[in-house]
Amino acid sequence: MITSIVLIKTSVDRVPEVAEQIASLEGVSEVYSVTGPHDLIALVRVRRHEELAEVIPGRISKVPGVESTETHIAFRAYSQHDLEAAFAIGLDS
Repeated sequence: MITSIVLIKTSVDRVPEVAEQIASLEGVSEVYSVTGPHDLIALVRVRRHEELAEVIPGRISKVPGVESTETHIAFRAYSQHDLEAAFAIGLDS
């Protein structure tokens, strides 16, 4: 499995809609809204490198409201921590 981290800049007024559309795309496993210079981070998981081109420029970049993407391909995982739990820290009600 190939994992890539996609940093996404969006139209500020469309972040929730863009995030939902990206999250529904095949190959996208998670989407997080974040602070900092990017608005969203998407985790893309595919079986072959060729599929990255289908998912990132072929699908994510074409979502209305996406202004730019920056992709980082993971070489190796050093931790098996649950990413959902890590990103949910402090969000318990």
